[in-house]
Amino acid sequence: EASLVESGGGSGEAGWSLRLSCVASAPTYDLYCLGWARHAPVNEREGVASIDGDGYTNYADSVTGRFAVSKDSAKNTLYLQMNSLKPENTAMYYCAARDIPRGQACPGAHEFHYWGQGTQVTVSS
Repeated sequence: EASLVESGGGSGEAGWSLRLSCVASAPTYDLYCLGWARHAPVNEREGVASIDGDGYTNYADSVTGRFAVSKDSAKNTLYLQMNSLKPENTAMYYCAARDIPRGQACPGAHEFHYWGQGTQVTVSS
């Protein structure tokens, strides 16, 4: 059964750093594409970052250079390190997963198939 459980959200001021964690069940962690998406009330859900089974990462243009996705196979855990947070980064952040054939490029995380319950990140100016 697919299971993704996020933690680490919170509230802070612009310029703040935060690390989100996502613990995945073993079968879910083994899916080829893992990533993070976010949803703010006034926007559509958007992909933030992804990492594939070979360690290749991809980021939304708006977070490139500030956010970093990584994973720890010993802990079945996915991370999202977020630095220099901005008010426009305020959203519910979701951990997500999707299985595709190895070697294909992962789509944006907003197109993944399995989802956690989300963790709220709020950034004030």
